[in-house]
Amino acid sequence: MPPVVSKAALSPVALVLLSILSTQVGAAIAKPLFLELSPPGVVLLRLGFGALMLMLWKRPDWGRYSAQEYRLLVLFGLSIAAMNGFFYGAIARIPIGIAVTVEFLGPLGIALLKSRRRLDLLWVALAGAGVLLLSPTPGSALDPLGLVYALIAAVGWGSYILLSAKAGESFIGADILPIVMTVAAIALLPSGLITGGAALGSPRLWALCALVGFLSSVVTYTLEMAALKRMAVNVFGVLLSWEPAIASLLGFVMLGEVLSGRSILAIGLVSLAAAGSAQGEVARV
Repeated sequence: MPPVVSKAALSPVALVLLSILSTQVGAAIAKPLFLELSPPGVVLLRLGFGALMLMLWKRPDWGRYSAQEYRLLVLFGLSIAAMNGFFYGAIARIPIGIAVTVEFLGPLGIALLKSRRRLDLLWVALAGAGVLLLSPTPGSALDPLGLVYALIAAVGWGSYILLSAKAGESFIGADILPIVMTVAAIALLPSGLITGGAALGSPRLWALCALVGFLSSVVTYTLEMAALKRMAVNVFGVLLSWEPAIASLLGFVMLGEVLSGRSILAIGLVSLAAAGSAQGEVARV
């Protein structure tokens, strides 16, 4: 399997933006599949096919790592499983743009924790205001459980960023990706099998989930791992501030998801907080 893209020819910023676009196109393709297959079933097939494609490309040497290194890889895989499993559970209940905005509190939190500037209090306040605007109110159409799932996915995403950076420092190349993707798929196997049922055997769903796996797993994680080798973790976090807006735009274009003015304002506040939280670091990319 050839490389997804010539990463050496692209800047780290371009790698991150391409990974965002690929992820959200994959999510927009995946959401309609929930009418036929449960979210855990879709995630299971997506990660399973993603792991298989990466295995065919990289063919990892499973015996080369120590027990301590495998513990890091297992934690890395579990973070991917949590991030994706709960995110798909969220977008089954709320618009993609809102789910991504809430989930984005994970990388935003990482960026803020690594900063020591007083100005960051402003970004914390803006992010908090955005979250409050998204909180369910009487008559709100937002599903509270969807928001809870998105918050749990945020924890998974923050853990993924930290573990991805640590793995990038500890391992050479993308050989670990098939391993961590396999761990993630195995972690989701019970819930995927129990809720997926007979629909898991549909060849058409297999093909669509394989496409989602390629876009949202193979392309995304390969590009993000490459980017994190060449930039600071907090800079990576601020570049992801584009993600809520891109997700909202694709949700509207591909799925017809129309957001309220209140939701759009919330997305803007969280994105602004993310961009501002590391503006002093971007110049050092």
